[in-house]
Amino acid sequence: MNRNYQKELEKLLDREQNEGRIPRLFLHACCAPCSSYVLEYLSQYFEITIFFYNPNIFPDEEYKKRAEELRRMIKEMEFIHPVKFEEGEYRPEDFFAMAKGLEEEAEGGRRCFACYRMRMEEAAKKAREGGYDYFTTTLSISPLKNAAKINEIGEELADIYEVEHLPSDFKKKDGYKRSIELSRQYNLYRQDYCGCVFSKKNKKN
Repeated sequence: MNRNYQKELEKLLDREQNEGRIPRLFLHACCAPCSSYVLEYLSQYFEITIFFYNPNIFPDEEYKKRAEELRRMIKEMEFIHPVKFEEGEYRPEDFFAMAKGLEEEAEGGRRCFACYRMRMEEAAKKAREGGYDYFTTTLSISPLKNAAKINEIGEELADIYEVEHLPSDFKKKDGYKRSIELSRQYNLYRQDYCGCVFSKKNKKN
């Protein structure tokens, strides 16, 4: 049975609002365009720390450009509740160690799933260390990303690190469309590949 992660999220948000508190969310982010709608949406309900942790991004100049663009967007956008920026350690060697043996995998396959997990696991660790109520990632906003797999990984990590995973399929409710609109509004750099050297060769993301 296919799960509707957007409806699950809406039920959770209703529950939190009924409790009358502002929970804290640790949000892994891949880039500014994908984060734009997610922040616009979730900052209504959460105090958010956005976590830029992407050792997969190649080359170094691309990594720096995406990090700076995310910082700029956060400064320029207005949010209902506070949004803070945190940058993880950029160690491309960690990504290549993770991808060893998966170099020939097709885009969207096992290598990508392992990459989702690597980044989400770091977010889950940080969320637990910081005493956050939830963690999640912006990755599910992309039509090219497997939302079911992303949520499956998130739920596994929630059990391991004892911090609740926020269900998501941010492309729903025209989320991806809205991210394009916000990208135009804030003149955001929209990359033409997901991030890693393999996706750069394929230019499919």
